[in-house]
Amino acid sequence: MTAPAPSRYDLLVVGGGTAGLVASAGAASLGARTALVEKERLGGECLWTGCVPSKALIGSARIADALGRTAEFGLADEGGGGAGIRPQGRAATAGVLESVRTVRAHVQPHDDPERFRKLGVEVLEGAPARFLSPDRVQAGDRVLEGRTILVATGSRPAIPPVEGLAEIGFYTHETAFEEETLPRSVAILGAGPIGVEFAQAYARLAVEVTVVEMAPRILPNEDGELTGQLEEHLRSEGVRILTGMAATSAERSGSEAVLQLAAVNGSEAAAGSAGQSETVRAVSAERIFVATGRRPNIEGLGLEEAGVETGRDGIRVDGRLRTSRRHIFAAGDVTGGLRFTHVADHEARSVLRNALFPFGRRVDYSVVPWAVFTDPPLARVGLTEEEARERHGGVRTYSYDTTSLDRVITDREAGGLVKLIADRRGRLLGGHVLAPSAGTMIMEVALAMRHGLRIADLSTLIHPYPTMGEGIRRAADMYYRGKLTNRSRRWLDRYFRLTRRLSA
Repeated sequence: MTAPAPSRYDLLVVGGGTAGLVASAGAASLGARTALVEKERLGGECLWTGCVPSKALIGSARIADALGRTAEFGLADEGGGGAGIRPQGRAATAGVLESVRTVRAHVQPHDDPERFRKLGVEVLEGAPARFLSPDRVQAGDRVLEGRTILVATGSRPAIPPVEGLAEIGFYTHETAFEEETLPRSVAILGAGPIGVEFAQAYARLAVEVTVVEMAPRILPNEDGELTGQLEEHLRSEGVRILTGMAATSAERSGSEAVLQLAAVNGSEAAAGSAGQSETVRAVSAERIFVATGRRPNIEGLGLEEAGVETGRDGIRVDGRLRTSRRHIFAAGDVTGGLRFTHVADHEARSVLRNALFPFGRRVDYSVVPWAVFTDPPLARVGLTEEEARERHGGVRTYSYDTTSLDRVITDREAGGLVKLIADRRGRLLGGHVLAPSAGTMIMEVALAMRHGLRIADLSTLIHPYPTMGEGIRRAADMYYRGKLTNRSRRWLDRYFRLTRRLSA
């Protein structure tokens, strides 16, 4: 008895995270015969363990912080406390994780398999996929054939080689949301976006937090001037931050996990706030949270059978997201590029054009905004000041302290800094915002960069008052102030003296 012929598709998608969902829905809407294979459940990291639950946790933490500051808003209770959740402690946070899961359940229908089946996508859920050849994939008991194939299997937490860590157990963002209660204390390994977001959220929810980071500062890939301000803000909220330190071993001592630490590059002290430092050789906490980066999900896919080349960071792709097999594409975290949901979405849309039609083009990453959702959040587009100086030589920066912004003051928010970076001709090279609504504010700079506008254009654009967006304009105003040289000031002085004489 002969085996049934494999089902053939115009686009076969492996992986049901953001990139896979966007590509499969788009292909089906265009009339392409499309199949989507996901070994677990649709939605990927963003829905189940990333963006959605983490922002729900941050939302709870933000309310907790506001309840602890009611007196600032003239809302102190009759007892004169107005301190809210902070003195109430852990009892007030018992339902937080259940609330997070409720929010996730509200969002989940957006990624429901039936929704995609109604769009015309054949969805195979709970079926691990493995390449049998360059154009055939085994999914459960099915063999699927794709004229073009997209691999979008995402990434997972990278676990550092710390002796004893696996034996005593640890959190990652993939497991933290399934706990029933928050820990009393937590040591977070890594001060990247995940690490600092969880650190602040936990601290606001009455958890004692220590962050251990190997780099000399938190968020080492972001602009140092802004991350320095953010670090001071986190410390003021009770987050203990140990930079320039690495965990060497872990063990359990009663109910506590103990991390042994060593200084990086021979330093004997973990950097503290300005003018301070502390020598630390061990950290104890109830739980350990690992936030030390991510690694691509490429194991078990049979990529060698398909002739798809991989590297240390994941599947290798060209500028059009083609792999070493031109009809096989890869998008999202599995390529090791910018690991953001919105980038995966953008790449999936590019794959549709490049895979299904004869006319394609390279993906443009020149203007990609992103944000770290602390409070205040930190957002960025383009180059940091250091990167701009390395690539362009003489650059100019224009900054505005957002603590002086009227909307920050009226909302009793924590301010920070808007920093715009431009070349000598005023062409924008980068923008950085540490302020409330920074993730929204940065889009004005991103749009200006995308369409070749200059910093002067941001200054002359009318902004509504009072809004956070005024911070962008006020930073851009510094461009004109910088043009007022001593020589031009002398000419202006002569001009006004002359006009005064003529009007006398």
